Amino acid sequence: MKRIEFESLEEVRSHLQSTGDFRSAVFQGLDLQSLGQSLQNAKLADALFLGCSIPADLYAAIQNQNGTVFPKLAGFPFNPYRNSLYTPRELLGDYEKGQSSSYKDTLDGKVYQHFMDGGGQNPADVTEALARRLHDLSISDALYEKIEGRRVVAIMGGHALERTDSVYQETARLSRELTHKGYLLASGGGPGAMEATHLGAWFATRPESELEDAIAVLSQAPKYTDEEAWLDTALTVVEKYPALEPTSCDSIGIPTWLYGHEPPTCFALSIAKYFANSVREDGLLAVAKNGIVFAPGSAGTVQEVFQDAAQNHYKTFDVASPMIMFGEDFWTREKPVYPLLKQLSAGYHYGALISISDSREEIMRTLDSFRTS
Repeated sequence: MKRIEFESLEEVRSHLQSTGDFRSAVFQGLDLQSLGQSLQNAKLADALFLGCSIPADLYAAIQNQNGTVFPKLAGFPFNPYRNSLYTPRELLGDYEKGQSSSYKDTLDGKVYQHFMDGGGQNPADVTEALARRLHDLSISDALYEKIEGRRVVAIMGGHALERTDSVYQETARLSRELTHKGYLLASGGGPGAMEATHLGAWFATRPESELEDAIAVLSQAPKYTDEEAWLDTALTVVEKYPALEPTSCDSIGIPTWLYGHEPPTCFALSIAKYFANSVREDGLLAVAKNGIVFAPGSAGTVQEVFQDAAQNHYKTFDVASPMIMFGEDFWTREKPVYPLLKQLSAGYHYGALISISDSREEIMRTLDSFRTS
């Protein structure tokens, strides 16, 4: 049985007025103090309350009806039970241009410092480990709600790709066109090819000339390692070209605090940021059921190529989807992954879904021709 989830007080009030039946429902991260009296008289059998503020009388009613309460966890700069994806403003809103030290005052900076102080990827404290797992579970839940019914395409590529590189610029143009056609673009949510993905989506409803101007502004700080100028130029573009029709230029960045030294792109309107990189990597590939474009990259991108190939081979998520290598010279000579991939997939169903191209038009035709069952 699929549980009904309630992630806002408006949803709870509406349901109270319609039926008042909350059996097996899930309440996530809500302050229920104002609705305590009304919910006491509702049907709450087997209901699940995750990190909610609950008045004493309602708590007793929940226990009497065999409900379960996961208590709020204090002392963390993040909400383990959050019920939505992050936004760039939420993560980066306290950053001040020209003052790189202000990054530590952002939510992203505070959580990263907490992550490092708590043992990095190997937390010693069980409460810390539990809070992170609950957070990542909540992010995955919000992510799958976000992509429901959407055609998701991911673009993978190196974080070190410079903004002045033709591959960066072609990736942005490709993403812009795909977003304009109705695809929801996803990436690892960081710099390089990832940023180019979300930059293109950001400009989906604007003329290409404005995208070109934005690239010129960003090219003043080509490398993400120039942290102040890299983020400052991005914010300058955001201020000059605010997002138009957010539902038509949305994209999803899926970064991790494991690589918290890389700031998340501010061009992804929705950000699913994880603590566990393994969960993030697997999930990023899993959501892209309409195909993945692999721009040039290093070890991380190569890992994603073969991880995606394994998912397609075994149809881990019930579908095999296109794998498109973007950059023929790179993927056949500089890092000859494509010939090996074709050899490994020969005779298997997903082999026909593996292609290589330098052409945006050809890549779009390949993606358009694919339909999930």
